[in-house]
Amino acid sequence: MKNRLKIAYLAPEIPALSATFVYNEILRLENSGYQVVPLSVHLPHSPAEGDALGDLGSRTEYLYRTPKSKVLRDNLYLLARRPVRYLRVLASAVGDACRMGLFNRVGVGLLYRFLVAAGVARILLDENCTHLHVHFAHIPTDIAMYAAGMSAIPFSFTAHANDIFERGWLLDQKVRRAKFAVTISEYNREFLIQKAGSGHKIHVVHCGVDPGAFAAGHARPPHPIPKIGTLGRMVEKKGIDDLIRACQILKDQNRAFHLEIAGDGPMQSELQALVSDGDLAEQVHFKGPLAHEQVPEWLQGLDMFVLACKKDRYGDMDGIPVVLMEAMLAGVPVISCWISGIPELIEDGQSGLLAEPEDPAELARAIARLLSDDNLQNDFRTNAMAKVQAEFELSKNVAVLDKLFREVTR
Repeated sequence: MKNRLKIAYLAPEIPALSATFVYNEILRLENSGYQVVPLSVHLPHSPAEGDALGDLGSRTEYLYRTPKSKVLRDNLYLLARRPVRYLRVLASAVGDACRMGLFNRVGVGLLYRFLVAAGVARILLDENCTHLHVHFAHIPTDIAMYAAGMSAIPFSFTAHANDIFERGWLLDQKVRRAKFAVTISEYNREFLIQKAGSGHKIHVVHCGVDPGAFAAGHARPPHPIPKIGTLGRMVEKKGIDDLIRACQILKDQNRAFHLEIAGDGPMQSELQALVSDGDLAEQVHFKGPLAHEQVPEWLQGLDMFVLACKKDRYGDMDGIPVVLMEAMLAGVPVISCWISGIPELIEDGQSGLLAEPEDPAELARAIARLLSDDNLQNDFRTNAMAKVQAEFELSKNVAVLDKLFREVTR
């Protein structure tokens, strides 16, 4: 058996319903022999539930809930015990803040995160961790790079979407200071190389899914009226408004369908108004948020899954949404858009269909095509499951991380 490693994991929220890939990765590493010290910036707004997740949450340190008196003590401790390192990292943080604008939100935030990082450095030292890995390249990686500098314990990070497309400050510095960087698609890797260079340090590790949790259910006949589903936070980049507009086109063509929208978010009222204005109340139903353990059964009750991803007004967009992988594993034909890393998962015409983002008419044509072709649906089910199992299976991708961790902790 491989030597047991002790590493720390830092993410915005652990265990969060919206970031299943983080806690699944932690649990899989622990099952393979790692000791993981979980650190979270915030207490989860919507925590994931379950026995293993309850235990994970109970042993997670929530950094922004640390009393200010303890933050001060941690900084004084590091200054006294490692004065040269502490002052060198402080100078680096001040330089970073000046680079971003000392009096704007990011600059001030970097200085605050430097102070928080002292507590992380102390945990790394007290727990005898050999490495710190971080999910998301914005705030958690700010904290990690300063904590790593103070503790002399190396760090790495996984970049996803919003954290590089909209909030990608200091990416060049983060890649340079990290032992390695990971991202979830080739699209993202090319984006990071353009921003930060150092291509040899940037690796692609897909967010993986567990085939056992999302295996295709027993064969069932299609619904008399086809049931389409979409799931995601109700924000601009999910394109739910475009999907509703596509449904309006389908209704005008006298096509029968039901659309079930699972999730919630700030655009819910706007989306409900769009349904009302289009007289789509009979066709479109808002299901509300789903716990992660409810998702497999819900997916298996669909005839088709559609995720109309697009770039929002701030430049943010999805990477490769995990829910698409889950739908494909569940044996549900999928439709999404030509954006970001999604074409690396869905091969248009082979394992699903892709439409141009922000084009409800093309999206409606794709839905109509799939609704009308049973053979195409069957081909997509077979090809999609094979694609996910070959390239997006959790244990295979965690094995890549294991190799990277062991290379930097020799």
